[in-house]
Amino acid sequence: MSLQNKLATTQSLEKPWSAKESWRLFGIMAEFVEGTERLDPIQPAVSIFGSARTRPEHPYYQLGEEIAKQLSNSGFSVISGGGPGIMEAANKGAYFGKSPSVGLNIQLPHEQHRNIYQDISQTFRHFFARKYMFVKFATAYVVLPGGFGTLDELMEALTLIQTGKTRKMPIILVCSDFWRGLLDWFQQTLIVEGFISPEDMDLVQIIDEPSEVVSAIFQYYETCGFEPTAAEREIQLNL
Repeated sequence: MSLQNKLATTQSLEKPWSAKESWRLFGIMAEFVEGTERLDPIQPAVSIFGSARTRPEHPYYQLGEEIAKQLSNSGFSVISGGGPGIMEAANKGAYFGKSPSVGLNIQLPHEQHRNIYQDISQTFRHFFARKYMFVKFATAYVVLPGGFGTLDELMEALTLIQTGKTRKMPIILVCSDFWRGLLDWFQQTLIVEGFISPEDMDLVQIIDEPSEVVSAIFQYYETCGFEPTAAEREIQLNL
């Protein structure tokens, strides 16, 4: 078969996939529209992250549950990934608190299943649409120990704030023993190599006590208030 014939055959085979890609865009748009409409009333809210593999008897799970309950009783909706582990702990704590428990579930081939502690449940097929909701509707990030997914959410938030693509907010790491090595690497490698600026370290803080997590969020917004300014709303339109 000549090169020209091979090219024609390849293009012919690609046409059905091209049509599927086009229709897929409508599904992505629908996820953004539906998610935004459902989550808009929940503010102020705090997004909580952590491992899906943490068992209920583990101290990390219990700590996440307590933090979420205190945040909920303080007037914050709590957003988690909607799955098991620390996501479940966050939803459970908020569910038995005074404010809504929100689960942003993701369709996965394994591991993820929807936990039962959700007042508002929204399911996504696409990680990027789900991640957008975590950032857009959060007034703070609380990050407990976790794996690749947790690190992905943390780095996403740090990058968006560092580059000015979203408004500044508290990013709180819980369990200092777990996170200290990562922050030391930031200091000793990323700053030394010039890959981040020393002031970028101010974007994140470590707090271990649930009541201090709540206090830190309130202290951050004492002067500016939870409602985004006009400039911050404009920034979020380009998120």
